[in-house]
Amino acid sequence: MALRMWASSTANALKLSTSASRSALASPAFSLARSFSTGIFAVLEGFKYASSHEWVKHDGPDHLGEVVFVELPEEGKSVSQGNSFGAVESVKATSDINSPISGEVVEVNTKLSESPGLINSSPYEDGWMIKVKPSNPSELESLMGAKEYTKFCEEEDASH
Repeated sequence: MALRMWASSTANALKLSTSASRSALASPAFSLARSFSTGIFAVLEGFKYASSHEWVKHDGPDHLGEVVFVELPEEGKSVSQGNSFGAVESVKATSDINSPISGEVVEVNTKLSESPGLINSSPYEDGWMIKVKPSNPSELESLMGAKEYTKFCEEEDASH
């Protein structure tokens, strides 16, 4: 599970910040992030996780290491569930960032251009990447909760 705690490693880089309530699905934006960390983070309740290690919060094979560069889309661009919307470069590799939901980018975390390491140090708060106005909120139903994602990571680690 340690290697796949890129549930908070690779997975934190795509952070969708919204809120876990049903009414939050109607809110105007979600934030997306994906983080790459050298440490282990907890898989948190209240988040939804994709099998590709991105996560959503309502409002790789190994750790990639410290993030040194982030490429993000501009506001107004569209993102599609399962498709790349940017890239994260770490000291070990470069990785595409896939969107767990579809919608329009309504805000970009400009702090990341100066401090890409926020993705490592604060993946669930300051390291978010983009906020998205969802075009299909029902896509959240296809994502995993914390328990399902933890089990997925454990099974994925066991297969490697």
